[in-house]
Amino acid sequence: MDDETRLQRDAALAADLVREAALLAARIRAEGLDVERKTSGSDIVTQADTAAERLIVQQLTAERPDDAIVGEEGTSRPGTSGRTWVIDPVDGTFNFSRGSDWWCSAIALHDEDDVLLGAVHHAASLRTWVGGPELPSTCDGIPLGPLPETPREARCAATYLHPPFYGSEVGEAFARALGQVGTLRMLGSGTMDVMAIASGQWDVLFQHSVADWDRLPGAAIIRGAGGASALVPASGVTWTVTGAPAAVADVRAALLDG
Repeated sequence: MDDETRLQRDAALAADLVREAALLAARIRAEGLDVERKTSGSDIVTQADTAAERLIVQQLTAERPDDAIVGEEGTSRPGTSGRTWVIDPVDGTFNFSRGSDWWCSAIALHDEDDVLLGAVHHAASLRTWVGGPELPSTCDGIPLGPLPETPREARCAATYLHPPFYGSEVGEAFARALGQVGTLRMLGSGTMDVMAIASGQWDVLFQHSVADWDRLPGAAIIRGAGGASALVPASGVTWTVTGAPAAVADVRAALLDG
């Protein structure tokens, strides 16, 4: 099997996994959630998160037994292939627990050098995005259009900053980045925010200290749509900046200008 065929098969598997996980999570939510706190009042987990992760892990174990698996809800399985699947069973759990539809299930596959692909399913609209640096990104099988190169004053950023950081050095870097956009949205699911960027609704996402399961699925899909994703060390933290190339470059420069 050549690399291109293998990537296509991995992408089809990933799309199936995120669809099944999201639909399972939605069914569990309809039946009633048990919410547990992790590190803060807004950092929570539900039985839907763990059930959806378990479903993905079981299928990956059967379909890709040589690959490693890492999940937000605790899965850590070593592999021998040099490839790792990264799972976010419910991205936007706080939204999910409050009845908002701005959440998704997401997965990424990376090797020792780079991310290979990402897949995201939004249960509320039944849309599925798939793509990667060598896999042109699609939504429900339809190729994504080029990302808009929006003028700085009209750009929309998707972002989040925990309130305790507002008055800190990190908050100052955040304020510098805001100078590169015209408006911003804080919607509570970074991966869904990036899907909105991939669909041409917003322009750039920036946020610090983002875990791989929150970063890689969206980064892969944006790159497959001709966009950029960068890790930027600034003000003692590492920022993820993802979106249209010019917006990413401008936000990166602003974060480093401190």
